[in-house]
Amino acid sequence: MAASLKQMMEAANAVVPRITPEQAREMMAKGNTLIVDVRDGPEVEKSGKIAGALHVSRGMLEFRADPETPYHDKNFDKGKTVIVYCASGGRSALSGKVLKDMGYAHVYNLGAFKDWAEAGGAVEKPLETGM
Repeated sequence: MAASLKQMMEAANAVVPRITPEQAREMMAKGNTLIVDVRDGPEVEKSGKIAGALHVSRGMLEFRADPETPYHDKNFDKGKTVIVYCASGGRSALSGKVLKDMGYAHVYNLGAFKDWAEAGGAVEKPLETGM
């Protein structure tokens, strides 16, 4: 039976805990943590990203996270705590579920980038381009 987006979101939210910016900071301070921004490139270029985060657009996540693909990113390690975020929390919830399905055990959804920024979290601003 086909699943609706609502059902997919419910399933994702059931297995990927949502965390606050403060909880994310605590996890980051412990080390062995990968922060993944799953927004599209233009979104990241416009607003910046969490300092130290790895940008992997939602469409490439599985390819970057799977060590068996030629697109694998060595930053992905199943022994790490993985924190995902996007613009509102939807794509990061779905991304977190995919990572859990792929065998990543410690995956958390930070939700919206703006919540991190508004809570005073460190942000890497996009580079200014000359005219």
